[in-house]
Amino acid sequence: MSLTPTQDDRFSFGLWTVGWQGVDVFGGPVRPRLDPVEAVHRLAELGAAAVTFHDDDLVPDEATRQSELDRFTKALAETGLGVEMATTNLFSHAVFKDGGLTANDRAVRRYALTKVLRNLDLAAELGATTYVLWGGREGAESGGSKDVHAALDRYKESMDLLCGYVRERGYDLRFALEPKPNEPRGDILLPTIGHALAFIDTLDEPERVGLNPEVGHEEMAGLNFAQGIAQALWHGKLFHVDLNGQHGPRFDQDLRFGAGNLRGAFWTVDALERGGYDGYLHFDYKPPRTEDVDGVWETARACMRNYLILREKVRAFRADPEVAEALDAARVGELAVPTLAEGETLADLRAQTHDPEALAARGLHFERLDQLAMEHLLGVR
Repeated sequence: MSLTPTQDDRFSFGLWTVGWQGVDVFGGPVRPRLDPVEAVHRLAELGAAAVTFHDDDLVPDEATRQSELDRFTKALAETGLGVEMATTNLFSHAVFKDGGLTANDRAVRRYALTKVLRNLDLAAELGATTYVLWGGREGAESGGSKDVHAALDRYKESMDLLCGYVRERGYDLRFALEPKPNEPRGDILLPTIGHALAFIDTLDEPERVGLNPEVGHEEMAGLNFAQGIAQALWHGKLFHVDLNGQHGPRFDQDLRFGAGNLRGAFWTVDALERGGYDGYLHFDYKPPRTEDVDGVWETARACMRNYLILREKVRAFRADPEVAEALDAARVGELAVPTLAEGETLADLRAQTHDPEALAARGLHFERLDQLAMEHLLGVR
């Protein structure tokens, strides 16, 4: 079992993750700003395959924009790291206090669109194939301050315009919406995977837009992340994924992957590996304020290592003959069999007799199956 990541594992990190300075609502930075060039070199040394960025992560100062981009692209060439995804910061600056694409103020919406368009050009230039949109400020704290119907109209308008721009420019880019229920806004539009899927169906080019679900965002709403990404895969809409850790319905903790809900992480890896997801495994987490710079790189290494550990455990679970027996006893495979046989009609079905009491008396053996998964996770099998 190799726990040393390579580029074939498709791990990627945002510049804002390892570069997070430890700022929170109660305290300022505890670490210096991380040079994106250093981030590229260190991530490559650890075995990552790609890096991602917000526009402001990479070029925070317009006066040095070109020189910073030159340094960054040189580092990419030196390390072999790629840029697989980019996104736009529409939440940090005070101008976005009521959102970007759905702000009540029309002038803010126009500025937000131009900011996204400019970064789309850069993303395409650097070879990104996914463009994530997280609407962290697209929401409200009170019912009267936001006309949700109009806000969704403006959200759709923006997505249709951006899709059209990408198509007209011939960019090899797909958009991925990132749902989140709350924080920093009280209530955020498109709060869950299900909300976002329904919204995508309304777009002019729905095939160009999918999802970038995040572990913590779903679990902070008490939802099951593995089931959520399984449904996204079922729709063909899992364009990207953000992996981190979360302790249930709390604030967005952004723990390293595997921390928090470890059982959830096990089933998340199982869903990704068995569901046919072949995109990048992107870690969107925050190294805790307790860590110095060396600790930052330890957390990045741990994210990848934990995924590899869980991948091995998932493979062992699926290859275990006792698990195969337990799956059969639990009739898990039977769910893939159509309820009506080929050529059978509803009239044929109604003509049959059913014994609900006998059916109800059957034990389903789910606990044995779950215990086997637990023992694989705990390393005793």
